[in-house]
Amino acid sequence: MNTATTTAGRTITLDEGYFSRRNWFDWLFAAFVLAGGLYAFGKYHQYMDVYEKGILLAAMPAGIWLGWFWRPLRVLMLTVACFSLLSIASYQGDMARADSVFWLKYFLSSQSAILWMSVLMVMSTVFYWIGTFARGQGPAMQAIGSRLAWAAVGMALIGMMVRWYESYLLGPDIGHIPVSNLYEVFVLFCWLTTAFYLYFEEQYGTRALGGFVMLVVSAAVGFLLWYAFAREAQEIQPLVPALKSWWMKLHVPANFIGYGTFSLAAMVSFAYLVKQHATEVRWTRLAPLWAVGVFLTVLPLVFRKSVQGSTTYWVMYFGVAALIVGGILFTRRRIAEKLPPLEVLDDLMYKSIAVGFAFFTIATVLGALWAAEAWGGYWSWDPKETWALIVWLNYAAWLHMRLMKGLRGNVSAWWALVGLAVTSFAFLGVNMFLSGLHSYGEL
Repeated sequence: MNTATTTAGRTITLDEGYFSRRNWFDWLFAAFVLAGGLYAFGKYHQYMDVYEKGILLAAMPAGIWLGWFWRPLRVLMLTVACFSLLSIASYQGDMARADSVFWLKYFLSSQSAILWMSVLMVMSTVFYWIGTFARGQGPAMQAIGSRLAWAAVGMALIGMMVRWYESYLLGPDIGHIPVSNLYEVFVLFCWLTTAFYLYFEEQYGTRALGGFVMLVVSAAVGFLLWYAFAREAQEIQPLVPALKSWWMKLHVPANFIGYGTFSLAAMVSFAYLVKQHATEVRWTRLAPLWAVGVFLTVLPLVFRKSVQGSTTYWVMYFGVAALIVGGILFTRRRIAEKLPPLEVLDDLMYKSIAVGFAFFTIATVLGALWAAEAWGGYWSWDPKETWALIVWLNYAAWLHMRLMKGLRGNVSAWWALVGLAVTSFAFLGVNMFLSGLHSYGEL
Protein backbone atom coordinates (compact mmCIF):
# COMPACT_ATOMS: atom_id res chain seq x y z
CA MET A 1 0.00 0.00 0.00
CA ASN A 2 1.35 3.40 -0.98
CA THR A 3 1.82 6.06 1.68
CA ALA A 4 0.08 9.33 0.79
CA THR A 5 0.85 12.93 1.59
CA THR A 6 -0.77 16.25 0.75
CA THR A 7 1.03 18.91 -1.31
CA ALA A 8 -0.49 22.16 -2.58
CA GLY A 9 -4.01 20.95 -1.85
CA ARG A 10 -3.82 17.55 -3.58
CA THR A 11 -2.89 14.08 -2.39
CA ILE A 12 0.07 12.33 -3.99
CA THR A 13 1.77 9.05 -3.26
CA LEU A 14 5.32 9.15 -1.99
CA ASP A 15 6.52 6.93 -4.83
CA GLU A 16 4.96 9.19 -7.49
CA GLY A 17 7.63 10.45 -9.87
CA TYR A 18 8.68 14.10 -10.05
CA PHE A 19 7.71 14.48 -13.71
CA SER A 20 4.48 12.54 -13.34
CA ARG A 21 3.29 15.20 -10.91
CA ARG A 22 3.43 17.86 -13.65
CA ASN A 23 0.13 19.02 -15.13
CA TRP A 24 -0.50 20.33 -18.65
CA PHE A 25 0.18 23.94 -17.61
CA ASP A 26 3.58 22.94 -16.21
CA TRP A 27 4.57 21.44 -19.54
CA LEU A 28 3.13 24.38 -21.51
CA PHE A 29 5.12 26.75 -19.31
CA ALA A 30 8.28 24.69 -19.88
CA ALA A 31 7.70 24.79 -23.62
CA PHE A 32 7.33 28.59 -23.58
CA VAL A 33 10.53 29.03 -21.54
CA LEU A 34 12.52 26.77 -23.85
CA ALA A 35 11.09 28.36 -27.00
CA GLY A 36 11.83 31.87 -25.72
CA GLY A 37 15.33 30.99 -24.60
CA LEU A 38 16.24 29.20 -27.81
CA TYR A 39 14.80 32.05 -29.91
CA ALA A 40 16.91 34.57 -27.97
CA PHE A 41 19.97 32.38 -28.36
CA GLY A 42 19.44 31.93 -32.09
CA LYS A 43 18.87 35.63 -32.74
CA TYR A 44 21.45 37.21 -30.43
CA HIS A 45 24.17 34.62 -29.86
CA GLN A 46 26.58 36.50 -32.14
CA TYR A 47 26.49 39.41 -29.68
CA MET A 48 27.26 37.21 -26.64
CA ASP A 49 30.53 35.94 -25.29
CA VAL A 50 30.86 32.37 -24.07
CA TYR A 51 29.94 33.27 -20.49
CA GLU A 52 26.74 35.08 -21.50
CA LYS A 53 25.73 32.13 -23.66
CA GLY A 54 26.27 29.87 -20.68
CA ILE A 55 24.14 32.11 -18.46
CA LEU A 56 21.30 32.11 -21.00
CA LEU A 57 21.38 28.34 -21.48
CA ALA A 58 21.48 27.74 -17.72
CA ALA A 59 18.63 30.21 -17.17
CA MET A 60 16.21 28.06 -19.18
CA PRO A 61 16.16 24.95 -16.94
CA ALA A 62 16.48 27.20 -13.89
CA GLY A 63 13.40 29.17 -14.94
CA ILE A 64 11.44 25.97 -15.55
CA TRP A 65 12.45 24.59 -12.17
CA LEU A 66 11.43 27.82 -10.41
CA GLY A 67 8.03 27.77 -12.10
CA TRP A 68 7.52 24.13 -11.11
CA PHE A 69 8.85 24.65 -7.59
CA TRP A 70 6.55 27.61 -6.86
CA ARG A 71 3.68 27.50 -9.30
CA PRO A 72 2.46 31.11 -8.99
CA LEU A 73 5.72 32.09 -10.70
CA ARG A 74 4.51 30.46 -13.91
CA VAL A 75 1.72 33.01 -14.33
CA LEU A 76 4.04 35.83 -13.24
CA MET A 77 6.77 34.90 -15.73
CA LEU A 78 4.37 34.47 -18.64
CA THR A 79 2.59 37.74 -17.85
CA VAL A 80 5.86 39.66 -17.60
CA ALA A 81 7.08 38.12 -20.85
CA CYS A 82 3.88 39.02 -22.74
CA PHE A 83 3.75 42.64 -21.59
CA SER A 84 7.49 43.11 -22.01
CA LEU A 85 7.30 41.86 -25.60
CA LEU A 86 4.28 44.11 -26.25
CA SER A 87 6.27 47.07 -24.99
CA ILE A 88 9.35 46.19 -27.03
CA ALA A 89 7.24 45.75 -30.17
CA SER A 90 5.53 49.09 -29.54
CA TYR A 91 8.85 50.94 -29.56
CA GLN A 92 9.57 49.83 -33.14
CA GLY A 93 13.20 50.70 -32.51
CA ASP A 94 12.44 54.34 -31.68
CA MET A 95 12.93 55.58 -28.11
CA ALA A 96 10.83 58.70 -28.87
CA ARG A 97 7.69 56.53 -29.08
CA ALA A 98 7.75 56.29 -25.28
CA ASP A 99 6.04 59.70 -25.20
CA SER A 100 3.59 59.15 -28.05
CA VAL A 101 2.22 55.60 -27.68
CA PHE A 102 -0.52 55.53 -25.01
CA TRP A 103 0.33 52.29 -23.23
CA LEU A 104 4.04 53.05 -23.33
CA LYS A 105 3.61 56.55 -21.94
CA TYR A 106 1.27 55.55 -19.10
CA PHE A 107 1.98 51.89 -18.38
CA LEU A 108 4.74 49.96 -20.13
CA SER A 109 7.77 52.20 -20.57
CA SER A 110 10.33 51.43 -17.90
CA GLN A 111 9.74 54.64 -15.96
CA SER A 112 5.94 54.25 -16.07
CA ALA A 113 6.09 50.60 -15.01
CA ILE A 114 8.42 51.38 -12.10
CA LEU A 115 6.14 54.23 -10.98
CA TRP A 116 3.22 51.79 -11.04
CA MET A 117 5.34 49.39 -9.00
CA SER A 118 5.88 52.13 -6.43
CA VAL A 119 2.18 53.01 -6.20
CA LEU A 120 1.10 49.38 -5.96
CA MET A 121 3.61 48.58 -3.21
CA VAL A 122 2.43 51.49 -1.07
CA MET A 123 -1.21 50.51 -1.71
CA SER A 124 -0.37 46.92 -0.76
CA THR A 125 1.10 48.13 2.52
CA VAL A 126 -2.03 50.16 3.26
CA PHE A 127 -4.39 47.24 2.56
CA TYR A 128 -2.32 44.84 4.65
CA TRP A 129 -2.63 47.20 7.60
CA ILE A 130 -6.34 47.82 7.00
CA GLY A 131 -6.76 44.06 7.11
CA THR A 132 -4.86 43.92 10.40
CA PHE A 133 -7.29 46.28 12.11
CA ALA A 134 -10.55 45.52 10.25
CA ARG A 135 -12.80 43.20 12.22
CA GLY A 136 -15.11 41.54 9.70
CA GLN A 137 -13.31 42.12 6.41
CA GLY A 138 -9.74 41.73 7.62
CA PRO A 139 -8.85 38.62 5.57
CA ALA A 140 -10.42 40.14 2.45
CA MET A 141 -8.42 43.35 2.84
CA GLN A 142 -5.20 41.43 3.36
CA ALA A 143 -5.97 39.32 0.29
CA ILE A 144 -6.24 42.56 -1.70
CA GLY A 145 -2.90 43.63 -0.24
CA SER A 146 -1.36 40.33 -1.37
CA ARG A 147 -2.73 40.69 -4.92
CA LEU A 148 -1.45 44.25 -5.11
CA ALA A 149 1.98 43.02 -4.01
CA TRP A 150 1.93 40.45 -6.82
CA ALA A 151 0.93 43.14 -9.30
CA ALA A 152 3.75 45.37 -8.03
CA VAL A 153 6.31 42.59 -8.55
CA GLY A 154 4.97 42.11 -12.07
CA MET A 155 5.25 45.82 -12.91
CA ALA A 156 8.76 45.95 -11.45
CA LEU A 157 9.90 43.05 -13.63
CA ILE A 158 8.25 44.54 -16.71
CA GLY A 159 9.96 47.86 -15.96
CA MET A 160 13.36 46.21 -15.62
CA MET A 161 12.99 44.11 -18.78
CA VAL A 162 11.88 47.13 -20.81
CA ARG A 163 14.65 49.30 -19.29
CA TRP A 164 17.15 46.69 -20.44
CA TYR A 165 15.82 47.02 -23.99
CA GLU A 166 15.68 50.82 -23.78
CA SER A 167 19.36 50.95 -22.88
CA TYR A 168 20.18 49.27 -26.19
CA LEU A 169 17.92 51.69 -28.06
CA LEU A 170 20.11 54.50 -26.75
CA GLY A 171 23.17 52.79 -28.22
CA PRO A 172 24.74 49.33 -28.43
CA ASP A 173 27.63 50.53 -26.28
CA ILE A 174 25.18 51.84 -23.63
CA GLY A 175 23.01 48.72 -23.35
CA HIS A 176 23.34 46.73 -20.12
CA ILE A 177 21.36 44.72 -17.59
CA PRO A 178 19.58 47.21 -15.26
CA VAL A 179 21.40 46.44 -12.01
CA SER A 180 24.22 48.93 -12.34
CA ASN A 181 23.32 51.97 -10.23
CA LEU A 182 21.49 52.92 -7.05
CA TYR A 183 18.16 53.57 -8.78
CA GLU A 184 18.14 50.19 -10.51
CA VAL A 185 19.24 48.16 -7.51
CA PHE A 186 16.60 49.81 -5.31
CA VAL A 187 13.99 48.55 -7.79
CA LEU A 188 15.68 45.14 -7.58
CA PHE A 189 15.58 45.27 -3.78
CA CYS A 190 11.87 46.18 -3.73
CA TRP A 191 10.61 43.37 -5.92
CA LEU A 192 12.98 40.71 -4.56
CA THR A 193 11.99 41.45 -0.95
CA THR A 194 8.31 41.42 -1.89
CA ALA A 195 8.62 38.19 -3.87
CA PHE A 196 10.37 36.36 -1.03
CA TYR A 197 7.72 37.57 1.40
CA LEU A 198 4.94 36.32 -0.89
CA TYR A 199 6.60 32.91 -0.99
CA PHE A 200 6.76 32.70 2.80
CA GLU A 201 3.20 34.05 3.00
CA GLU A 202 1.99 31.05 1.02
CA GLN A 203 4.20 28.54 2.81
CA TYR A 204 3.11 29.64 6.29
CA GLY A 205 -0.51 30.29 5.33
CA THR A 206 -0.68 33.74 6.94
CA ARG A 207 -0.89 37.30 5.64
CA ALA A 208 -0.53 38.90 9.06
CA LEU A 209 3.11 39.82 8.41
CA GLY A 210 2.42 41.63 5.15
CA GLY A 211 2.05 45.02 6.80
CA PHE A 212 5.41 44.68 8.57
CA VAL A 213 7.43 43.45 5.59
CA MET A 214 5.87 45.88 3.14
CA LEU A 215 6.79 48.76 5.46
CA VAL A 216 10.49 48.34 4.67
CA VAL A 217 9.63 48.02 0.97
CA SER A 218 7.54 51.20 1.12
CA ALA A 219 10.41 52.96 2.88
CA ALA A 220 12.66 51.93 -0.03
CA VAL A 221 10.02 53.19 -2.46
CA GLY A 222 10.00 56.55 -0.68
CA PHE A 223 13.74 56.82 -1.14
CA LEU A 224 13.52 55.60 -4.74
CA LEU A 225 10.97 58.29 -5.69
CA TRP A 226 13.05 61.03 -4.12
CA TYR A 227 16.21 59.74 -5.79
CA ALA A 228 14.48 59.60 -9.18
CA PHE A 229 12.94 63.06 -9.12
CA ALA A 230 15.53 64.99 -7.13
CA ARG A 231 18.58 63.49 -8.83
CA GLU A 232 17.03 62.42 -12.16
CA ALA A 233 18.48 59.00 -11.47
CA GLN A 234 15.89 57.28 -13.65
CA GLU A 235 17.82 58.34 -16.75
CA ILE A 236 19.78 55.47 -18.29
CA GLN A 237 23.52 56.09 -18.13
CA PRO A 238 26.44 54.26 -19.78
CA LEU A 239 28.31 51.79 -17.61
CA VAL A 240 31.56 52.81 -16.01
CA PRO A 241 34.41 50.59 -17.32
CA ALA A 242 34.67 48.51 -14.13
CA LEU A 243 31.05 47.36 -14.48
CA LYS A 244 31.37 46.17 -18.08
CA SER A 245 31.56 42.54 -17.09
CA TRP A 246 29.29 39.52 -17.22
CA TRP A 247 30.10 38.99 -13.53
CA MET A 248 27.71 41.85 -12.74
CA LYS A 249 24.76 39.77 -14.01
CA LEU A 250 25.46 37.21 -11.27
CA HIS A 251 27.06 39.12 -8.43
CA VAL A 252 24.50 41.91 -8.01
CA PRO A 253 21.28 39.80 -8.04
CA ALA A 254 22.82 37.31 -5.59
CA ASN A 255 23.81 40.20 -3.32
CA PHE A 256 20.31 41.63 -3.32
CA ILE A 257 18.66 38.33 -2.56
CA GLY A 258 20.75 38.55 0.60
CA TYR A 259 19.80 42.17 1.28
CA GLY A 260 16.12 41.44 0.64
CA THR A 261 15.87 38.39 2.88
CA PHE A 262 17.89 40.06 5.64
CA SER A 263 15.40 42.94 5.51
CA LEU A 264 12.51 40.50 5.58
CA ALA A 265 14.02 38.80 8.64
CA ALA A 266 14.44 42.17 10.37
CA MET A 267 10.77 43.07 9.87
CA VAL A 268 9.68 39.65 11.08
CA SER A 269 11.87 40.17 14.15
CA PHE A 270 10.15 43.54 14.67
CA ALA A 271 6.79 41.75 14.56
CA TYR A 272 8.20 39.18 17.01
CA LEU A 273 9.19 41.90 19.48
CA VAL A 274 5.82 43.64 19.08
CA LYS A 275 4.02 40.41 19.91
CA GLN A 276 6.38 39.65 22.78
CA HIS A 277 5.79 43.14 24.25
CA ALA A 278 2.03 43.06 23.67
CA THR A 279 1.26 43.22 27.39
CA GLU A 280 4.15 45.51 28.33
CA VAL A 281 2.85 48.69 30.02
CA ARG A 282 6.15 50.42 30.73
CA TRP A 283 6.96 52.73 27.86
CA THR A 284 10.58 52.83 28.93
CA ARG A 285 10.78 49.21 27.77
CA LEU A 286 9.14 50.09 24.46
CA ALA A 287 11.22 53.20 23.73
CA PRO A 288 14.23 51.25 22.35
CA LEU A 289 11.95 49.32 20.02
CA TRP A 290 10.37 52.56 18.78
CA ALA A 291 13.80 54.16 18.27
CA VAL A 292 15.20 51.18 16.34
CA GLY A 293 12.02 50.90 14.27
CA VAL A 294 12.16 54.56 13.25
CA PHE A 295 15.89 54.35 12.57
CA LEU A 296 15.51 51.39 10.23
CA THR A 297 12.65 53.06 8.39
CA VAL A 298 14.58 56.28 7.78
CA LEU A 299 17.97 54.73 6.99
CA PRO A 300 18.08 56.43 3.58
CA LEU A 301 17.87 59.80 5.36
CA VAL A 302 20.55 58.82 7.86
CA PHE A 303 22.92 57.76 5.10
CA ARG A 304 22.57 60.94 3.09
CA LYS A 305 25.35 63.48 3.26
CA SER A 306 22.95 66.38 3.07
CA VAL A 307 19.24 67.14 2.90
CA GLN A 308 19.82 70.39 1.06
CA GLY A 309 17.01 71.09 -1.38
CA SER A 310 14.85 68.25 -0.02
CA THR A 311 14.35 69.25 3.61
CA THR A 312 10.55 69.30 3.51
CA TYR A 313 10.37 65.87 1.88
CA TRP A 314 12.70 64.23 4.37
CA VAL A 315 11.11 65.88 7.41
CA MET A 316 7.75 64.51 6.25
CA TYR A 317 9.38 61.13 5.58
CA PHE A 318 10.79 61.03 9.10
CA GLY A 319 7.51 62.21 10.65
CA VAL A 320 5.43 59.59 8.86
CA ALA A 321 7.90 56.85 9.84
CA ALA A 322 7.83 57.91 13.49
CA LEU A 323 4.02 58.00 13.54
CA ILE A 324 3.72 54.58 11.89
CA VAL A 325 6.12 52.89 14.29
CA GLY A 326 4.53 54.69 17.26
CA GLY A 327 1.08 53.63 16.06
CA ILE A 328 2.19 50.01 15.81
CA LEU A 329 3.48 50.05 19.38
CA PHE A 330 0.39 51.88 20.65
CA THR A 331 -1.93 49.23 19.13
CA ARG A 332 0.45 46.33 19.80
CA ARG A 333 -2.12 44.24 21.69
CA ARG A 334 -4.56 44.20 18.82
CA ILE A 335 -1.81 43.58 16.29
CA ALA A 336 -0.38 40.75 18.41
CA GLU A 337 -3.72 38.94 18.26
CA LYS A 338 -3.45 38.71 14.47
CA LEU A 339 0.21 37.68 14.35
CA PRO A 340 1.26 34.01 14.15
CA PRO A 341 2.68 32.31 17.26
CA LEU A 342 6.17 33.33 18.35
CA GLU A 343 7.51 29.93 17.28
CA VAL A 344 6.34 30.55 13.71
CA LEU A 345 7.86 34.03 13.65
CA ASP A 346 11.13 32.65 15.00
CA ASP A 347 11.20 29.93 12.34
CA LEU A 348 10.47 32.42 9.54
CA MET A 349 13.22 34.70 10.84
CA TYR A 350 15.67 31.80 10.78
CA LYS A 351 14.73 30.64 7.28
CA SER A 352 14.97 34.16 5.87
CA ILE A 353 18.44 34.67 7.31
CA ALA A 354 19.55 31.20 6.17
CA VAL A 355 18.47 31.89 2.58
CA GLY A 356 20.02 35.37 2.65
CA PHE A 357 23.28 34.08 4.11
CA ALA A 358 23.60 31.41 1.43
CA PHE A 359 23.11 33.88 -1.41
CA PHE A 360 25.27 36.54 0.25
CA THR A 361 28.05 33.99 0.52
CA ILE A 362 27.69 33.15 -3.17
CA ALA A 363 27.71 36.87 -4.02
CA THR A 364 30.87 37.42 -1.97
CA VAL A 365 32.67 34.58 -3.74
CA LEU A 366 31.51 35.87 -7.13
CA GLY A 367 32.66 39.36 -6.15
CA ALA A 368 36.11 38.02 -5.29
CA LEU A 369 36.35 36.31 -8.69
CA TRP A 370 35.20 39.49 -10.41
CA ALA A 371 37.80 41.51 -8.46
CA ALA A 372 40.53 39.11 -9.53
CA GLU A 373 39.60 39.63 -13.17
CA ALA A 374 39.13 43.41 -12.93
CA TRP A 375 41.81 44.46 -10.43
CA GLY A 376 44.19 41.52 -10.31
CA GLY A 377 43.44 40.37 -6.75
CA TYR A 378 40.66 38.48 -4.98
CA TRP A 379 40.58 40.78 -1.95
CA SER A 380 41.91 44.28 -1.45
CA TRP A 381 40.29 45.36 1.85
CA ASP A 382 38.34 47.99 -0.02
CA PRO A 383 35.70 49.56 2.34
CA LYS A 384 32.86 47.81 0.49
CA GLU A 385 34.62 44.47 0.75
CA THR A 386 35.41 45.03 4.41
CA TRP A 387 31.80 45.86 5.27
CA ALA A 388 30.55 42.93 3.20
CA LEU A 389 32.77 40.74 5.36
CA ILE A 390 31.33 42.36 8.50
CA VAL A 391 27.79 41.60 7.28
CA TRP A 392 28.77 38.02 6.48
CA LEU A 393 30.39 37.51 9.89
CA ASN A 394 27.37 39.03 11.64
CA TYR A 395 24.90 36.59 10.12
CA ALA A 396 27.37 33.69 10.30
CA ALA A 397 27.58 34.32 14.04
CA TRP A 398 23.76 34.55 14.27
CA LEU A 399 23.34 31.21 12.50
CA HIS A 400 26.13 29.60 14.55
CA MET A 401 24.55 30.70 17.82
CA ARG A 402 21.18 29.39 16.71
CA LEU A 403 22.33 26.03 15.37
CA MET A 404 25.05 25.31 17.95
CA LYS A 405 23.79 27.12 21.05
CA GLY A 406 20.03 27.13 20.46
CA LEU A 407 19.70 30.92 20.26
CA ARG A 408 16.03 31.88 20.27
CA GLY A 409 13.65 34.56 21.44
CA ASN A 410 14.36 38.14 22.42
CA VAL A 411 18.12 38.20 21.80
CA SER A 412 17.74 36.52 18.43
CA ALA A 413 15.10 39.05 17.32
CA TRP A 414 17.06 42.09 18.48
CA TRP A 415 20.17 40.78 16.76
CA ALA A 416 18.32 40.33 13.47
CA LEU A 417 16.75 43.78 13.77
CA VAL A 418 20.01 45.59 14.49
CA GLY A 419 21.72 43.47 11.83
CA LEU A 420 19.70 45.31 9.20
CA ALA A 421 21.41 48.56 10.19
CA VAL A 422 24.81 46.92 9.62
CA THR A 423 23.64 45.57 6.27
CA SER A 424 22.23 48.95 5.24
CA PHE A 425 25.50 50.70 5.99
CA ALA A 426 27.33 48.15 3.85
CA PHE A 427 24.82 48.83 1.06
CA LEU A 428 24.41 52.61 1.28
CA GLY A 429 26.67 54.12 3.89
CA VAL A 430 29.97 52.89 2.47
CA ASN A 431 29.37 54.61 -0.86
CA MET A 432 28.28 57.81 0.89
CA PHE A 433 31.03 58.22 3.43
CA LEU A 434 33.95 56.00 2.43
CA SER A 435 35.88 56.21 -0.81
CA GLY A 436 36.99 53.07 -2.58
CA LEU A 437 36.90 50.94 -5.69
CA HIS A 438 33.15 50.37 -5.29
CA SER A 439 32.16 54.02 -5.00
CA TYR A 440 30.30 54.37 -8.27
CA GLY A 441 27.71 56.91 -7.11
CA GLU A 442 26.62 59.15 -4.30
CA LEU A 443 23.47 60.73 -3.01
